[in-house]
Amino acid sequence: MVITQTNPPNLLDATKTRFTPDEYRAIQETAEERHEYCNGEIIVRSGGSEVHSAIACNLLIYLGFLLRDTDFRLYNSELRVWIPEHRCGTYADLMVVNGEPEFNGDRTDEILNPLLIVEVLSPSTEGYDRGEKFRKYRSLANFCEYLLVSQAEPYIEQYYNGDRPSSERWQWQVCDRLDRAIVLHSLNIELPMSEIYRRINF
Repeated sequence: MVITQTNPPNLLDATKTRFTPDEYRAIQETAEERHEYCNGEIIVRSGGSEVHSAIACNLLIYLGFLLRDTDFRLYNSELRVWIPEHRCGTYADLMVVNGEPEFNGDRTDEILNPLLIVEVLSPSTEGYDRGEKFRKYRSLANFCEYLLVSQAEPYIEQYYNGDRPSSERWQWQVCDRLDRAIVLHSLNIELPMSEIYRRINF
């Protein structure tokens, strides 16, 4: 995904630079582009590349198959993750919830309790996904596993904290071979690299 700061379309006041969460949501419901919200600022989230989309679909299909008879629920980027501590609404490429989703108040499009979040990296947002976005995600009590998936090569970074929310000690590891699999600790399943990168040519 590509994120740039800009004023969103269809605003009542085109000179306005800060918005309430409800103003943001009203804009988002009718906007042609997707936007993220961060403590009063609205940020455009543009579409990704064909490879980005293909990798995200591979993950969705394979994880959906593995989780179909479990209590875990898998969601794509149509739903926002709402991060109360930072007054932030953002989109993850994929997220998994354990059991029923917890929604933000009476909203049905903002999730509060992701367990696992997956981001497919893009050159323009890699720093954001690794840094500020990950820091904000970590304020969510249920969040304990994070995958950063490269679209340039078979390379995935995995962060896991099995002691959440009592500990901030995250374990980090890398998987960079197509003949290997990643163990998703939060879901107790293995995810083969070959499935993530199925039909992707480097």
